[in-house]
Amino acid sequence: MTTVAEAFDSTAGTYDASRRKLIPGFDDFYGVAVDVATSNLAPGARVLDLGAGTGLLSLLLAAVRPDVSLCLVDVSTAMLDLARRHLADRGLVAQFHPADLTDDLPEGPWDAVVSALAIHHLVDDDKRRLFERVCRSLRPGGVFVNAEQVAGPTPALDAAYHRRWLHETTALGATAEDHAGAAVRMAHDLPSPVFEQCRWLEESGFAHVDLCFKRHRFAVFAAWAPDHPPGAGPSDR
Repeated sequence: MTTVAEAFDSTAGTYDASRRKLIPGFDDFYGVAVDVATSNLAPGARVLDLGAGTGLLSLLLAAVRPDVSLCLVDVSTAMLDLARRHLADRGLVAQFHPADLTDDLPEGPWDAVVSALAIHHLVDDDKRRLFERVCRSLRPGGVFVNAEQVAGPTPALDAAYHRRWLHETTALGATAEDHAGAAVRMAHDLPSPVFEQCRWLEESGFAHVDLCFKRHRFAVFAAWAPDHPPGAGPSDR
């Protein structure tokens, strides 16, 4: 069976062109993720982009906050090569780290960790372990934003989400070829329901967890690390 890296390597050149057609509510989905991720960042903040692909989310973040320091992680070297070119075309300097999301994260601490449409490739236990690593890697009060594809809470709703996705993407201009390319990537999808992921984030040590956006199978989660390291009290004590 084709691996996740091979599937994304094979579609890297057409991935961005089809993205807007395959994500109903594209502007709201990414817009909410960028807004939450950048709303409280200090100048020069360090941002880690997990499963960064061709760099779309990093580019959107940098458009709002060109001062941030970016590090992009992805298992697909072809995707990262495209990301490197896309960021260079816009005069942006970043670090690029080829790795699987089950590997250790690049050394923090990070002011924000973001991800878009990547973590659903992990089995549930690996998602939970990644959430724990992300929480530990953040500065006190740092934010984790995950713009994600999710499963319906029941099989019937999940099937309804898929039918709705086919209807909406076709209306947006997605062709049979677009759907076929998506099917190659979706063969590796292991999406989880919203409420389970919120619980996992809470259990991973995040102090605050929120669902900031949801449209059928697309959702944006936000989780904030505790304001103080374990064992530390408020600064005025």
